[in-house]
Amino acid sequence: MTSLPAIARRVEDVTATASIAARTLLSLDTNPVPGDWTHITKIDPEDEKQLPLLYPLYLQHTSAVEVGGSRDVTDQNTEETLDLVADRPVPAFQEPSGPTQVTDETRSKAEFLAIPEVLNGDVDALIGQLGAGIEHIQDDLAPEMIAEKLPISPGGAIEDRLSQFASAWMLREAVFEAYIIMNLDSAAARESNVTEDDLLDPGTAKQRALAAEQHLESELVYLEYSGTFGGEEAEDILEAVSDGLTWSRLWYGGGLDNRENAQRVLDAGADAVVVGNVFHEIADEEVDVCEQVVADLDPDASRDDVDAWIDSNVDLDAASATKYLSTIVDVSNPEGRAREYLETTILTWLAVQSVLEELDTDEPSSATEIRTAFREADLPGTTAVDAVLDAEGYLLDVLVDLAGPRYDVETDGLPVKHVSLEL
Repeated sequence: MTSLPAIARRVEDVTATASIAARTLLSLDTNPVPGDWTHITKIDPEDEKQLPLLYPLYLQHTSAVEVGGSRDVTDQNTEETLDLVADRPVPAFQEPSGPTQVTDETRSKAEFLAIPEVLNGDVDALIGQLGAGIEHIQDDLAPEMIAEKLPISPGGAIEDRLSQFASAWMLREAVFEAYIIMNLDSAAARESNVTEDDLLDPGTAKQRALAAEQHLESELVYLEYSGTFGGEEAEDILEAVSDGLTWSRLWYGGGLDNRENAQRVLDAGADAVVVGNVFHEIADEEVDVCEQVVADLDPDASRDDVDAWIDSNVDLDAASATKYLSTIVDVSNPEGRAREYLETTILTWLAVQSVLEELDTDEPSSATEIRTAFREADLPGTTAVDAVLDAEGYLLDVLVDLAGPRYDVETDGLPVKHVSLEL
């Protein structure tokens, strides 16, 4: 009689063979990361990195949102950021920089978990956080999941085995992101202990990428220049790596803030570009613009008035909104689109000032009263955001939660501290 372990080994062999055959002989795309993603917006949960008021208008043009950062990231601000951006209006996934940032809440909101592995750093950069992450899943997340799903605790060895199974299953569902870090001045290089001796030429980068795809089974290979554009060097590496990969997606990140450079790396073989800092800079600029426009224009200013004000006060060609939208090569006329979104933001913010004057007089005592006042106002942003999200009332929710503390009123509690403007 064939033993149970022998049957298990045979099943594993058949499964592995089928997977290899699907990827190679049949050329089937079994990668869980969609191949049609060409632009990823990286959003940092750090409290100082904020979102534009009408952020769904901008995010409608990207393929997906990556939530993660390397400084001051916690489980709480990660959960809060995913609460705001997941499926508004595109999928969001989580890239943790530490194991405790992964919670049951983040898992429920994120499309998948992307676990970073650095191919040209030290051993800790490749597997150190992974080991800690597995321990966190096995000791913390899995028991919580078991306790939630089962009516009674099985206890003892059975619960331990269930935890091991659950942690293995969660890791199987995760995506592994193999990094090649090429900017020595970046935080990523310092944290991974990447030195000048670790920088890769195109041929070596290709070999590391092949190992990531065929041995580590990394769904993503990520060429990272962290805040600076890699230029011809990056193009050479992308061409070499792209030539070797057959299943893993190849992404590029670093210093992208114009269409020319985004198109260059896509033409060199990247499947997608990752853009981060410039998106948060939209929010930073928005604060200054809205503060100035409230001082310069009346709350009932017309669209023509706002348009003229923008012409006199904003350099749209240099604006972060234009730079961000220009990295999405499918967006035609990014400067015109940036003007449209800025104009809608300004008109909305001016109208909000009128609502606040009314509310300051009436002294609302409930969130319902605040919501009614905003609903009855002509807020151009509500119509625009509702159209993008194919749902009604999201911007109203945001405004109510922004206004609640002003009137000492308890609201639903959207984490609006991550939104740039304050009431």
